[in-house]
Amino acid sequence: MIIVKSFEFLSIEREEKPRKCGLTMVLDKGLGLETASSLMDISGEYVDYLKFGWGTSIVHEQDIIRAKVEMYKNHDIVPYTGGTLFELAYKNNKLEELFTEAHNLGFPAIEISDGSLNIHHEDKLDCIGLARDSGFEVLSEVGKKDPKLDKELDLDERIDNMHDELDAGSSLIIVEAREGGKNIGIFDKSGNAKEDEIDYILDNFNGDKILWEAPNKDQQVFFILKLGNTVNLGNISSDDITSLETLRRGLRGDTLGKI
Repeated sequence: MIIVKSFEFLSIEREEKPRKCGLTMVLDKGLGLETASSLMDISGEYVDYLKFGWGTSIVHEQDIIRAKVEMYKNHDIVPYTGGTLFELAYKNNKLEELFTEAHNLGFPAIEISDGSLNIHHEDKLDCIGLARDSGFEVLSEVGKKDPKLDKELDLDERIDNMHDELDAGSSLIIVEAREGGKNIGIFDKSGNAKEDEIDYILDNFNGDKILWEAPNKDQQVFFILKLGNTVNLGNISSDDITSLETLRRGLRGDTLGKI
């Protein structure tokens, strides 16, 4: 079926899925099945990855989670479990159970992080390998959720960790910014991007393998203007899917005529 969009002659073309760049990762914080399905009917073509945030999967009915996972996959979206769920399983020596349950629910991918727990770097790399060998695509996150602890990681250490995790089997490296996008990693207390640090990361790591968490509009605009509309962006609110896509296509004043 040919889908015709209104005023399409005025839009910048975007690569169709499956995309290798210009990826959008959306955060599902507990959407109902019907709400999520309706949202994907209108905006699913603009979503590449869908994260079931932190441990939200635990508090909802298994059948609903399974149905949502299948629905997202039907829209050519990769749904995956959040890093906090992995950290909880790691803490309780339940990784095998985590992998089994994730397979049973239909998840094709898992996030591995150490944002809340202190996990030895080599152990984290081993977990990435284990998840990959168990048949999952792995997205791994670099950075701490506690601002004080996050500041203890210097840029060179972050970049070294990113290289190690990519080599261990991660398909994408997520740069931590949390849901709020302030006072963490590459963002200052006001949520402004630290451009010099971003430049340093890009000078030393393949930008196509980075998923920049950018939950706020100003951050999304910054990355699109700096790196182009094919930049990979994550932790996008489900309410902002269309908004971000219009930014990528130069359909809002922030990016009109600038990309």
